Amino acid sequence: MELSCRLEYALLALLELADRYPQGEPLQIRQIAAQQNIPDRYLEQLLATLRRGGIVLSQRGAKGGYLLAREPWTITLWDVIDCLEGGAAVNRKDATAMVADREAIAAIWQEVCAGARAVWQQYSLQDLCEQRRARSQVNPMYYI
Repeated sequence: MELSCRLEYALLALLELADRYPQGEPLQIRQIAAQQNIPDRYLEQLLATLRRGGIVLSQRGAKGGYLLAREPWTITLWDVIDCLEGGAAVNRKDATAMVADREAIAAIWQEVCAGARAVWQQYSLQDLCEQRRARSQVNPMYYI
């Protein structure tokens, strides 16, 4: 199991949107891309997918951009995985006929996937924001 670049970039972008959620102001792609060091074009594609999945909203115009479609505490990290990858990142299963050895391995793999899914469902974007805040307070920067 591996965290894809696609999923990581999406979570970083959503972290920015969740952080700005209380203000209700949309963020433009270039703002998110600059803050999280994500290529603009790639981010544009990710946000379009998240919009189609009902996780973000887009707003047109000079003051337009992207906003979360719902409160950050109601969007689980699993929702994001499911939107981007259809849950395939965790639930891959070979469609070919399996022998006993492969069936045993597949059974354990399915248990691992179920556990991973449960963890992803346990955390929301709000939890991610709170963890970021807590970690940034643990490592204060000192300037001279």
